Amino acid sequence: MSLMWLNGELVALDTARISPMDRGFTLGDGLFETMRVRAGWVMNLYAHMHRLVEGGRVLGLPVPDTAAVRQALCELLDATDLEEGSIRLTLSRGEGPRGLQPPANTRPTLALTATPGAFARTTVRTITSKLIRRDETSPLSRIKSLNYLPGILARQEAARANAEDALLLNMHGRVAESTISSIVIASEDGELITPPISEGALPGVARGMLLARGLAREAALENEQILWARGVWLVNTLSLREVTVLDGQALATDPALTETLAACFDSAPDVWG
Repeated sequence: MSLMWLNGELVALDTARISPMDRGFTLGDGLFETMRVRAGWVMNLYAHMHRLVEGGRVLGLPVPDTAAVRQALCELLDATDLEEGSIRLTLSRGEGPRGLQPPANTRPTLALTATPGAFARTTVRTITSKLIRRDETSPLSRIKSLNYLPGILARQEAARANAEDALLLNMHGRVAESTISSIVIASEDGELITPPISEGALPGVARGMLLARGLAREAALENEQILWARGVWLVNTLSLREVTVLDGQALATDPALTETLAACFDSAPDVWG
């Protein structure tokens, strides 16, 4: 029987229910985090919680403390025996009446779901989205909200072009990220570069690991820099994808740097840190 953790208890996934008036369902009013499970433990919990708290601050949404989330994670991991995979944390504002203004007293919905699977190392064909832009001036560009329609539209656009993902430009026409990943490129001298948050990039956890370890630095990216880079990668908590094609043009690849990046994500020092 598949289990999930919902509002304080373990329940069967096929019988779990939320209210049809939950604002996460009706308005996308909420946040989520996807965390990697390795050897039966959650990696980089505090980085995920920091981003969740920042998202809660932006939305004015109460966020459970780290101790409570850690306890819920332990209960779900024990119940599912998950060794390798991911856990998605979904936090919505909970039930509310019709209308946009949140109710004065909210009772958030908190759900945790577990999925088995290994960390993915793949290649990916990409396009530059013509439909979707990242608004770097919006506070929503810095949080993982439940509303993923821009990413869905860009991913559909990519599929129509026989590609697997789309790069998203910001309002100034510079590269911010892809639909689900941070972008990292290698310059001619092998230096790894990723766009700063001020360019519309989500503060990704995998991206943060590279910056914290001094393996990458922040700088604005023009589309032309990607076309002539030594290597281009899309990174997130669950995957490392080497970009081989952008807008129909083959890109250079760097196997040695790919191994360096993979080693970083396979050697997190503290799974709960």
